[in-house]
Amino acid sequence: MRRRMEALLLAGCLMLGSFMAGCAQDSGGKDGTEQPTESAMTPAEEGAAMYEANAGDLQVIDDKYRTYYEVFVYSFADSDGDGVGDLRGLIDHLDYINDGDDATDTDLGCNGIWLMPIMPSTTYHKYDVTDYEAIDPEYGTMEDFDELIAACHERGIRVIIDFVMNHTSSQHPWFTEACRYLEGLSEGETPDPGECPYVDYYNFSQTKENGVYYQAGSSDWYYEGKFWSEMPDLNLASGAVRQEFDNITTFWMDKGVDGFRLDAAKEYYSDQTSANVEVLTWFNTMVKEKDPDSYIVAEVWTDRDTYAKYYESGIDSVFNFDFANQEGIIANVVKGTSSSGAQGYANVTSSLPELFGAYSDTYIDAPFYTNHDLGRSAGYYSGDDSEAQTKIAGAMNLMMAGNCFIYYGEELGMKGAGKDENKRAPMQWSSDPDKAGMCDGPEYMDDVKMKYGSLEEQQDDSMSVYNYFKQAIRLRNRYPEIARGEVENLADISNENIAAICKSYEGSELLLLFNVSAEEQTVDISAVELSGKTVKDGGSIGGMLLTGLDAVSMENGVVTMPAYSVTIIRAE
Repeated sequence: MRRRMEALLLAGCLMLGSFMAGCAQDSGGKDGTEQPTESAMTPAEEGAAMYEANAGDLQVIDDKYRTYYEVFVYSFADSDGDGVGDLRGLIDHLDYINDGDDATDTDLGCNGIWLMPIMPSTTYHKYDVTDYEAIDPEYGTMEDFDELIAACHERGIRVIIDFVMNHTSSQHPWFTEACRYLEGLSEGETPDPGECPYVDYYNFSQTKENGVYYQAGSSDWYYEGKFWSEMPDLNLASGAVRQEFDNITTFWMDKGVDGFRLDAAKEYYSDQTSANVEVLTWFNTMVKEKDPDSYIVAEVWTDRDTYAKYYESGIDSVFNFDFANQEGIIANVVKGTSSSGAQGYANVTSSLPELFGAYSDTYIDAPFYTNHDLGRSAGYYSGDDSEAQTKIAGAMNLMMAGNCFIYYGEELGMKGAGKDENKRAPMQWSSDPDKAGMCDGPEYMDDVKMKYGSLEEQQDDSMSVYNYFKQAIRLRNRYPEIARGEVENLADISNENIAAICKSYEGSELLLLFNVSAEEQTVDISAVELSGKTVKDGGSIGGMLLTGLDAVSMENGVVTMPAYSVTIIRAE
């Protein structure tokens, strides 16, 4: 405990720029007596070396490459005490995500926000929309939204909104009008879109097909509802439906929205890749004609070879599901259940440019580790190394190329698994559920016991999950090569325990090393060339992520890496 407190004190001094002001001298014992000063570096000081190594100017570029923070407004921050999160609560907590000042270190450093659905809906999750051009009253007003967008843009944060185009709510006026019309038809009479255009908006049939069709009111007609009876699927082949969404995207873009996350893109035409790509091609063209800088990312929950094909549509990103979840590439490597170990992570990450580039030369990968549909990552690991594994797994996501996405609360190591409500538990600002800003969470959520404590408990602990994530994001903001660089697996160095990946961008090269094992590893990189020089002749440690108190060290091009550590090697 004493070592941990010493590390906390020392790291705090480093972050205040006063490391050399005698911070290490404050080493009093638990009883208040003065302890002898040692000349050698203590483990506590080595732990604080992470902050020293990661210090330096940030290079945050204003382009489409971002670090996105996924926010479920319902469970994030409550401003009015009703137990439900709202837009005003998010505004009040924006400085937590990014305060707009690169010189400070009190914010996470994320410069993008993905808002889960904010439009009026009948459910707590709001994926069944009843009005595409309004804000759900539970979340606030359109004026609140306007203020949110302005406040985000002032901080350099781009905002994308969840866009549910596969289906509407059964309470949407389009659907209720269509059902009312069908109920009035005589037996054998064919629906006429000229009389009721909304009958062409959905997939109506006179037969109940494949168990996903439900009766349309009291009529003799049925409608498709892939996800739920109260989520009727839209007919995206309809020109009228497409015109509606053309108008709707204009509405939100005029509000300052910077892009769209497209929900359930694989289900527009279930598992029909070519048809879905056609829809996305239309959507991308339509949006980019209004604003070429608008960012579009699609959810295509399937295997990597299949979702790669969706890049043919021209959209910017497709979520990279193969690295996510408790059975994904990252978790399997960290748990030691991957047959190829750390080198498998290096192999796949370096193969992505060829795979995705075969369909688009403008793609931006969208790696993520968890989201609102997946169990939270702190529950993936158990045992003495579980905290270290939780940390390095998060880093393996954040060190990937493209736009990395972080689900709110993952930076605290929040837990939540099983039914969806558990995965969407309240943001843990405090361990006191009655503290200002705390939300109640979804109605049917179980009692979810957190593993690593709240923000209040973690923010002043230099070795916490929270501060580890902040350091990882800092490195991402410090080195443009991480998000934007061409990726190369150094196959001669990568092995079961070590992933060695080179990133090159605009003439600059970095080497990223990951030790995913519970043991110290020694890695000889002396002959590796970075920016024209071998590491032995001109390389240095440019950053490190530590899960324990021992630091990464390098001598004559040989790197010693503690268990579950990450280091960045750069050219001098």
